[in-house]
Amino acid sequence: MSIPQPSPYLHPIRDASRHLVRELGFMGNTLAGTDLPPSAVHALIEIGDRHVDTAAELCSVLNLEKSSVSRMLNKLIKAGELATQASPRDAREKILRLTAQGRETLAGINRFADRQVLTALAQLPADASVGIADGLQSYATALRAHRLGETPVSAAPIEIVSGYLPGFTARTLEMHMQYYSRTVGFGAFFEAAVGAALADLAGRLSNPLNQTWSALKGDRIVGSVSIDGETLGGNRAHLRAFIIDDSLRGGGIGRQLLNRAVSFCDENAFDETHLWTFKGLDAARHLYESVGFALAEEQPGTQWGQLMTEQLFIRRPVAPN
Repeated sequence: MSIPQPSPYLHPIRDASRHLVRELGFMGNTLAGTDLPPSAVHALIEIGDRHVDTAAELCSVLNLEKSSVSRMLNKLIKAGELATQASPRDAREKILRLTAQGRETLAGINRFADRQVLTALAQLPADASVGIADGLQSYATALRAHRLGETPVSAAPIEIVSGYLPGFTARTLEMHMQYYSRTVGFGAFFEAAVGAALADLAGRLSNPLNQTWSALKGDRIVGSVSIDGETLGGNRAHLRAFIIDDSLRGGGIGRQLLNRAVSFCDENAFDETHLWTFKGLDAARHLYESVGFALAEEQPGTQWGQLMTEQLFIRRPVAPN
């Protein structure tokens, strides 16, 4: 039997998980600015905000043994945070309710937690919240599904759509800058050049030889590629602005976009499709070569604002047998 290869994200995820536990305060005896242990804080949240109202439900939600939950609830009742009442469903069952004191405690917990999250998000780019929320929710759901032997709910599907979309130029430029500023150090020159090229192409999409494709997750653009079929001349197309959101790299979205782009070139019978890139982007090069591009030229250049080994890849349609 083959052994699954570990994900390259394995250790980063483990490291981040440990740091989350520490930074959120779970290593201490109390949590969220209260004198309560983490399990009791979570119990108040589930009872007050999520309407979990029985000890049995808490056992499942909190992933704790019955005896541990029973001891914790007794302490909260004695502390005046919780009260119980007979269940109309089952006389043997007790319904859990927050007291006035418990509601006040919960309000303080929520203020503490909101401030903790908002303070952290304020140090990140404005659009980071979406990726963090999606990633944490998916990861938490998958962990719970594994524990309970359930099938996790699939993430929102990615849809590939063609043509102009509102915000196409801004979002495509944003993804370029997020990736290339971090990995290569490109700055204002690169941003201005890519922004101008995208704006120019957007104004020419009415030409049937030009087209753009966007990968959508919900209503958010998470990938893009374009074909400019008029500026090179000589029945040559120019593949431009290929980019995938950092959170989706390696998931096959790039291949889907490239397949749509090269299919468009074949349908329009272009003799060649050109793309310019630079040496060192090995994952992207593998994708280009997988759809038929081959390295044609390689030389030093500064078209992106700093000296790079620039590369021209060319794809020619395969002649039918």
